[in-house]
Amino acid sequence: MSLETGVNVGVAVILLDLAIRITALVLIPRNRTPSAAMAWLLTIFLVPVVGGILFLVIGNEKLPRRRRERQVAINRVIRENVPEGLGVDPGTWPRWFRGLTEQNQALGAMPVSGGNHAELIDDYQASIDRAAHDIDAAERFVHVEYFVVGFDRTTRGFFAAMERAVQRGVPVRLLMDHIPSRSQSVHRATIAELDRIGVDWRYMLPVQPLKRRYQRPDLRNHRKLVVVDGRVAHTGSQNLVDRAYNKRSNERRGLQWQELTTRVTGPVVAAVNAVFLSDWYAETGEGLDADRHVPAAELLDEAPGADALVCQIIPSGPSYEHENNLRLFLGLVASAQERVIITSPYFVPDEAMMLAITSARLRGLDVELFVSEVGDQGPVWHAQRSYYDALLRAGVRIFLYPSPYILHAKHLSIDDDVAVIGSSNLDIRSFVLNFEITMLVRGASFVAGMREVEASYRELSRELTLEEWRREPRSRTFLDGVFRLTSSLQ
Repeated sequence: MSLETGVNVGVAVILLDLAIRITALVLIPRNRTPSAAMAWLLTIFLVPVVGGILFLVIGNEKLPRRRRERQVAINRVIRENVPEGLGVDPGTWPRWFRGLTEQNQALGAMPVSGGNHAELIDDYQASIDRAAHDIDAAERFVHVEYFVVGFDRTTRGFFAAMERAVQRGVPVRLLMDHIPSRSQSVHRATIAELDRIGVDWRYMLPVQPLKRRYQRPDLRNHRKLVVVDGRVAHTGSQNLVDRAYNKRSNERRGLQWQELTTRVTGPVVAAVNAVFLSDWYAETGEGLDADRHVPAAELLDEAPGADALVCQIIPSGPSYEHENNLRLFLGLVASAQERVIITSPYFVPDEAMMLAITSARLRGLDVELFVSEVGDQGPVWHAQRSYYDALLRAGVRIFLYPSPYILHAKHLSIDDDVAVIGSSNLDIRSFVLNFEITMLVRGASFVAGMREVEASYRELSRELTLEEWRREPRSRTFLDGVFRLTSSLQ
């Protein structure tokens, strides 16, 4: 290579580097939080070419325009067809709760309803078996949607119940997220079994560029739900898979997932079913057929009893304009008067969530956080740990659920009569990148049941103290800080 050629190549490299940096300064800060923008800029300024390519692949946190337009159409249909105010008397609610439900409906289209009933299930196998039992009573349809689906020793009974439903002439539809389900070691057996028994199934958010189906690959549908005949629904944190996720690495470590789900009846079931129908339409283009759900008014118990619950479904995800679930959580923590109890397997909050939690402590509230002692995802676990110091200094009590269990349950309760449960973690991924489903519940009986679950966590867990945390090796806290930075790359 001649000297002149070498100089030209060097100049070209410098100009490319400069162009990448200038373009990043122009494009990245648009419509991003300061922390996310700074994380991307830091990555690109340190490694311009690699950072630029990474940004092109995963830098857009929204779905393609066509998918977002479908969400707008879905919301319009829901607002036009789902009746409001069933079984509720907002005049008896605290003003903050009424305002919160109005915000939820403005963002996610789903109305609030009363006259509902729910039970909590914290036994892993029992949760799957209870849903299978409901499927065995199906007469009209079965709708199943999970982030991970696997045909294995744990779920065999559920698959058998779907087969019996199909044999009775009941249509069974199933949605599973493409990447996590396909990564299952039992995936071939899973789709073979679904085909054999006649389930109408589809992938959610498939990454299939050759079939012209592609979006940012880490935008995922993280929802978990089952709807039977439009009259009973299950939702929560649990996937349709073995408790160790059929992964050798988990089995070597002896890891077992601990979950919490809820079985609900009443008008809110229509909203859960609307979420499924929305996702089915988004993936298949098949419209929202009215004969596939029971009108919510028919689900209202005329004499619901003192333990009847006010419920609202809050869908969220990258097809929405705002972070619906984050705004819900912020509203709850800010409105609490006595206590806030948070359970989240992946706790990586944004600045607003951290301020809300620590401010609750400054207002004199009791604040507790339940997380796992060990993690199944190293980067997330380290990023989570980076918040412990600030939380402990603020007076938040942190309880570490013991190994070898991964506390995968996702719920938040405030005071004595309001809680949420669903698929959403309190982390940036769930706020921005994942489709989630969350159920807001107002009712003392439901929260009392959740308090019992929380008490069982507390009894089994070890409380982390500030003194203990300050003895953590610097090598580990260094990694915590590094992965905290990368958590903002959205």
